[in-house]
Amino acid sequence: MMDDSKALAKGLQRRDPELLDQLIEQYQYRLFRYLVHLTASRERAEDFFQETWIRVLERGHQYDGKHKFEAWLFTIARNLVIDWQRSKKMQSLEELTEREEGAAKEFPMNEPSALHLLLSEEERSGVHEALARVPAIYREVLLLRFQEELGLEEIAGVLAAPLSTVKSRLYRGLEALKGAMQGGAA
Repeated sequence: MMDDSKALAKGLQRRDPELLDQLIEQYQYRLFRYLVHLTASRERAEDFFQETWIRVLERGHQYDGKHKFEAWLFTIARNLVIDWQRSKKMQSLEELTEREEGAAKEFPMNEPSALHLLLSEEERSGVHEALARVPAIYREVLLLRFQEELGLEEIAGVLAAPLSTVKSRLYRGLEALKGAMQGGAA
């Protein structure tokens, strides 16, 4: 794996267009899904999705291959959302992801994609709605851990938080999700 990461780092330094196409193909659904959950807006997620890949192209020389590419990618996306949030003078990530009560998320797509099918399945099972009731600080850790399958240390890197904080948020997030799934307050 280390050799793959090093080769990836060298390709990004060269701004290899074929490599970038492969990376977009490999990570597009995961990144977009993460951004949709983080912003609660398909339109904003699309903008951040494009900007994230522009940053990958511009700053590919900064990726050193010592860590997983997806952790670096999600860090870029998260920082873009945080920068946007700050520019709008919002107080917290929670305000960014709060929705009006009763407003449903819609994901219109021309053709059913893997992301669309996944979201449809989540909505049917109630997980999506329950996850939306979990406070954003915990929801983000749950998404990175179980949806994006990042390790705890990688999540700590994405969030720029101590490992103990990540563990605490994960535990509390699971408890909040359990309560939301049972119909209680998150």
